[in-house]
Amino acid sequence: MMIPACPLADLPRGEAFRLEIDPPVTVFHTEDGELFAIDDTCTHQDASLADGWVEDCWVECPLHASKFNLKTGEVDAPPAKLPVRTHEVVVDDGMVYVKLSMVAPNLPHCAARKLAGALT
Repeated sequence: MMIPACPLADLPRGEAFRLEIDPPVTVFHTEDGELFAIDDTCTHQDASLADGWVEDCWVECPLHASKFNLKTGEVDAPPAKLPVRTHEVVVDDGMVYVKLSMVAPNLPHCAARKLAGALT
Protein backbone atom coordinates (compact mmCIF):
# COMPACT_ATOMS: atom_id res chain seq x y z
CA MET A 1 0.00 0.00 0.00
CA MET A 2 1.37 3.43 -1.01
CA ILE A 3 0.64 6.24 1.45
CA PRO A 4 1.16 9.88 0.47
CA ALA A 5 3.47 11.57 2.96
CA CYS A 6 4.16 15.13 1.82
CA PRO A 7 5.42 17.17 -1.11
CA LEU A 8 9.19 16.79 -1.47
CA ALA A 9 9.46 20.61 -1.49
CA ASP A 10 8.01 20.62 2.07
CA LEU A 11 10.68 18.24 3.41
CA PRO A 12 14.05 20.06 3.49
CA ARG A 13 17.31 18.14 3.74
CA GLY A 14 18.08 17.23 7.34
CA GLU A 15 14.40 17.17 8.31
CA ALA A 16 11.85 14.45 9.04
CA PHE A 17 8.12 14.05 8.42
CA ARG A 18 6.04 11.82 10.72
CA LEU A 19 3.03 10.00 9.29
CA GLU A 20 0.34 9.69 11.95
CA ILE A 21 -0.67 6.12 11.20
CA ASP A 22 -0.66 3.01 13.42
CA PRO A 23 2.17 2.43 14.06
CA PRO A 24 3.65 5.82 13.08
CA VAL A 25 6.22 5.99 10.27
CA THR A 26 8.76 8.76 9.69
CA VAL A 27 10.34 9.84 6.41
CA PHE A 28 13.86 11.23 6.80
CA HIS A 29 15.51 13.47 4.19
CA THR A 30 19.24 13.28 4.80
CA GLU A 31 21.72 16.10 4.21
CA ASP A 32 22.94 14.06 1.20
CA GLY A 33 19.45 14.21 -0.32
CA GLU A 34 18.49 10.59 0.30
CA LEU A 35 15.01 9.65 1.53
CA PHE A 36 14.33 6.85 4.00
CA ALA A 37 11.25 5.69 5.90
CA ILE A 38 11.29 3.71 9.13
CA ASP A 39 8.87 2.96 11.93
CA ASP A 40 8.91 6.04 14.14
CA THR A 41 8.93 4.26 17.50
CA CYS A 42 12.18 3.20 19.15
CA THR A 43 12.16 -0.55 19.79
CA HIS A 44 13.35 -0.05 23.38
CA GLN A 45 10.78 2.42 24.69
CA ASP A 46 7.94 4.54 23.30
CA ALA A 47 10.03 7.43 21.90
CA SER A 48 9.58 9.17 18.55
CA LEU A 49 12.58 8.80 16.27
CA ALA A 50 11.35 11.83 14.31
CA ASP A 51 12.55 13.83 17.34
CA GLY A 52 16.00 12.22 17.14
CA TRP A 53 19.26 13.43 15.66
CA VAL A 54 20.22 12.37 12.14
CA GLU A 55 23.84 11.98 11.13
CA ASP A 56 24.90 10.30 7.91
CA CYS A 57 22.51 7.36 7.60
CA TRP A 58 21.68 6.98 11.31
CA VAL A 59 19.03 8.41 13.61
CA GLU A 60 19.69 8.59 17.34
CA CYS A 61 16.78 7.99 19.69
CA PRO A 62 16.20 11.13 21.78
CA LEU A 63 15.46 9.08 24.89
CA HIS A 64 18.38 6.68 25.46
CA ALA A 65 20.70 7.28 22.47
CA SER A 66 20.45 3.98 20.60
CA LYS A 67 21.03 4.64 16.91
CA PHE A 68 19.12 3.06 14.02
CA ASN A 69 20.42 2.69 10.48
CA LEU A 70 18.00 4.44 8.11
CA LYS A 71 18.80 2.01 5.27
CA THR A 72 18.52 -1.29 7.13
CA GLY A 73 16.76 -0.48 10.41
CA GLU A 74 19.54 -2.18 12.38
CA VAL A 75 20.37 -0.86 15.84
CA ASP A 76 23.93 0.00 16.90
CA ALA A 77 23.87 -0.60 20.67
CA PRO A 78 21.67 -1.05 23.74
CA PRO A 79 19.39 -0.25 25.32
CA ALA A 80 17.49 -1.01 22.06
CA LYS A 81 18.10 -4.58 20.91
CA LEU A 82 15.72 -5.00 17.97
CA PRO A 83 15.82 -3.22 14.61
CA VAL A 84 13.10 -0.89 13.39
CA ARG A 85 11.11 -1.82 10.31
CA THR A 86 12.07 -0.02 7.09
CA HIS A 87 9.74 1.03 4.28
CA GLU A 88 10.22 1.90 0.62
CA VAL A 89 10.09 5.58 -0.35
CA VAL A 90 8.90 6.65 -3.80
CA VAL A 91 8.88 10.18 -5.19
CA ASP A 92 6.38 10.70 -8.00
CA ASP A 93 5.66 14.09 -9.55
CA GLY A 94 7.15 15.90 -6.54
CA MET A 95 5.14 13.93 -3.96
CA VAL A 96 6.76 11.61 -1.41
CA TYR A 97 5.00 8.28 -0.92
CA VAL A 98 5.73 5.46 1.53
CA LYS A 99 5.18 1.85 0.53
CA LEU A 100 4.57 0.10 3.85
CA SER A 101 6.46 -3.07 4.66
CA MET A 102 4.42 -6.20 5.29
CA VAL A 103 6.90 -7.35 7.97
CA ALA A 104 5.62 -7.16 11.56
CA PRO A 105 6.93 -4.13 13.48
CA ASN A 106 9.27 -4.44 16.48
CA LEU A 107 7.42 -2.24 18.95
CA PRO A 108 8.24 -1.83 22.64
CA HIS A 109 5.71 -3.47 24.94
CA CYS A 110 3.93 -0.21 25.86
CA ALA A 111 3.49 0.83 22.20
CA ALA A 112 2.39 -2.65 21.13
CA ARG A 113 -0.31 -2.58 23.83
CA LYS A 114 -1.57 0.80 22.58
CA LEU A 115 -1.66 -0.47 18.99
CA ALA A 116 -3.52 -3.64 19.98
CA GLY A 117 -6.09 -1.52 21.81
CA ALA A 118 -6.55 0.74 18.77
CA LEU A 119 -7.17 -2.26 16.54
CA THR A 120 -9.91 -3.78 18.70
